[in-house]
Amino acid sequence: MKKKELKAQQPNELKEKLAELKKMLVKENAQIAIGTLPKDPGKIKHAKRTIARIYTIIGGKKAQ
Repeated sequence: MKKKELKAQQPNELKEKLAELKKMLVKENAQIAIGTLPKDPGKIKHAKRTIARIYTIIGGKKAQ
């Protein structure tokens, strides 16, 4: 997701998206640990970046 889209969402929506991304990341990492190659390796990198963006936005909203 883009930064603009994330900033427009409410904090509870961001937390739901964060939980969803974390579950997906755990699933992908488990597949890698088993030895299965991921279908889309870029998906993992994108998920990690989105998680970091969400944490940054949540932290910024708490500071205000």
